[in-house]
Amino acid sequence: MRVASLHTYPVKGCRRMDRDTARVEQWGLDGDRRWLIVDEDGLGLTQRQHRELVTVRAVSRPGGLTLDAPGLAPLDLAEPTAGEAIQVRVFRGRPPAPARAAGPEADDWLHRLLGRAARLVWLGDPTGNRVPWPVPVGSGAELSFADGSPLLLANSASLDAFNDWLLESGSTEGPLPMTRFRPNVVVSGAAPWAEGEWVGRRVRIGGAVFHGVGECGRCLVATIDQETGERGREPLWMLAARRNVGQKLLFGLQLTVRAEPGGTREGRTVGVGDTVEVLD
Repeated sequence: MRVASLHTYPVKGCRRMDRDTARVEQWGLDGDRRWLIVDEDGLGLTQRQHRELVTVRAVSRPGGLTLDAPGLAPLDLAEPTAGEAIQVRVFRGRPPAPARAAGPEADDWLHRLLGRAARLVWLGDPTGNRVPWPVPVGSGAELSFADGSPLLLANSASLDAFNDWLLESGSTEGPLPMTRFRPNVVVSGAAPWAEGEWVGRRVRIGGAVFHGVGECGRCLVATIDQETGERGREPLWMLAARRNVGQKLLFGLQLTVRAEPGGTREGRTVGVGDTVEVLD
């Protein structure tokens, strides 16, 4: 098995960055979901409320970020290391996390995009944001602004099997691209749905080791075309029929980052073409 593609999402809810390589940090891949758009109360805004976020191209770089969207001038931002310190929540039920406000220039840019008041914030210290559930022994509890785990792995063979189901059903919405599921790592060479067997096991990807926490329950964002913002009913209808486990519609594997004995989580990389190995 190998890594077929690699993706990060610099601003949660916005377009992906396609990567050749990425550095592994204890809270995920470098530059992944360190920025978040929030409302006046510090609550995260996502594609559920604003499908136009699919048009926002966010490109991370060391020390900053560039935002670009149709009809707006590109905006280059430095990490607001001395910005206003505020508490934000990715979701209403999530514990608050410490963040830094990007400032009025970014907020004005977002107001023109969304037609409402919004703020851009940066997670300067992910060690202050921790997953709200017990983590496997040897894994870190630190988290970026990701939904619930540092990384999401998807299996290209599982997507092929899913699209075969759509074809057999006569659905007019297929085939769906992998971008609908917004993974970080896409694996090729595995059997369909093999990733479900990796729950509770260690998975080596390139120079890093991860822990399979659980299969990922999908939400309404997966029904949004990541190129156009148009919403359909798939993949949720087909997942409800074929992959409904405990009322969760499953696609993909959530991963945490492990520190192996005698080593750390720092200084390791993953890249397209890297070998993927299930260790135990």
